Amino acid sequence: MTTAGVKKGFKIPHTYVILCTIILLAAIGSYVVTPGVYDRAKDERTGRTLVNPESFHEVERTPVGLFELFKSVPDGMVAASDIVFFIFICGGVFTVLQKTGAIDSGLSKAIVAMRGREKLMIAGTMFIFSLFGATMGMSEEVIVFIPIGVALARAVGYDDIIAVSMLSTGAAIGFASGVMNPFTTGVAQSIAELRLFSGIGFRMIGYAALYISAVVYTLRYAKMIKLDPTKSYMYGVEQEGSDDVKSLDGITFTARHAAVLAVIVAFLAFMLYGVMKLDYYIIELATVFLAMGVVGGLLGGLSPSDISRAFVSGCRDITFGALVVGISRGILVTLQNGQIIDTIIHFLAAIVSSLPHGLAAVGMFLVQSVINFFIPSGSGQAATTMPIMTPLADMVGITRQTAVLAFHYGDGFSNSIIPTSASLMGVLAMAKVPYEKWVKFIWPLMVIWTIIGSVMCFMAAVIKLGPF
Repeated sequence: MTTAGVKKGFKIPHTYVILCTIILLAAIGSYVVTPGVYDRAKDERTGRTLVNPESFHEVERTPVGLFELFKSVPDGMVAASDIVFFIFICGGVFTVLQKTGAIDSGLSKAIVAMRGREKLMIAGTMFIFSLFGATMGMSEEVIVFIPIGVALARAVGYDDIIAVSMLSTGAAIGFASGVMNPFTTGVAQSIAELRLFSGIGFRMIGYAALYISAVVYTLRYAKMIKLDPTKSYMYGVEQEGSDDVKSLDGITFTARHAAVLAVIVAFLAFMLYGVMKLDYYIIELATVFLAMGVVGGLLGGLSPSDISRAFVSGCRDITFGALVVGISRGILVTLQNGQIIDTIIHFLAAIVSSLPHGLAAVGMFLVQSVINFFIPSGSGQAATTMPIMTPLADMVGITRQTAVLAFHYGDGFSNSIIPTSASLMGVLAMAKVPYEKWVKFIWPLMVIWTIIGSVMCFMAAVIKLGPF
């Protein structure tokens, strides 16, 4: 094959290179940016750690040296170890369940039902997961559903990006809209001393706009790659199992397969119950998931040794993505060690305070989006920024309800694209979608969502959204 005439354009670096470059920039920032901190105190009533917005002060510089720069990677892996090993367990368990043949046989039946109705599948799946995001703040929990979504998307002729968009972006719609999200809206309104979930009607309008835009955007991409698979952003990317999906049509569905699928449904239902009623999080979900793999494997006719071999194989296949989560956490470790996170927040808050009334709300939203890169935890960002943004809102003449709206939009939207989001990196790891490929797909939707968020925040400021 000749290479004559082939243009050698810019090639996006490896995901690890991108993340390590950001860590390096954060380390350099520890030498350039003035270090500073806010005083924090525990609220005896709620038990939350709150920030005193008037307490920012400079501290002694703690620059990140060469040894600390490299140490930030293993430190990040330790800090994100719960999610890293959760991903390993998910990858191993799904390989065990696939070895039973139950998932493939179940998908073969689903394919027959979905043929000709792929658009409904995308819109319906995104709607269901958006409800999970809106009501119980589903984020990392999406990871457990990704392998099933990938298998289904491939089987009906779509790529793995469609699977991630259906599930992860679907959940992000509800999470970001903040309709009844306890981790963002709930915490932020508590700090702002607002009635819990007040202003829900206005947030529902935003939810509808986010949902419609995401579905339309995903359907357009799905139509494009259906007509021409070479236009898929995943085209040419080697994917494990890609050659197997063509043979799903002829698989026989047996009673043993039905029993395994029943176990999967029961365990997933129990996990959702645990999240909603028992405060289950990563460790508890990993425990239930591991039990599901053992029970499902045995019911599927696998021996203990077969289960073990399949589990190890699944962990091996997911290693690249699992480590991405740990490396990305190294960015936050570096910023914390350099004591420059609070300095960045203080600087951005000063910018917002200088803006006129209506634009201050938009500025607050954009500032929260930037802060989310450094503090991607919804409740963590609320505890850090809302004690600052609440009095700032009072000072510039916008309602506290508007400040909460700006917060959960700023926190929620960028979670779908920033490399410091553990949930996003975990989802991409499970789907085996390279981060740079996902960015290529999602950035136009992020622009659309940013416009929607800006309009909503501006409207909220103009109408003085309450209750106050």
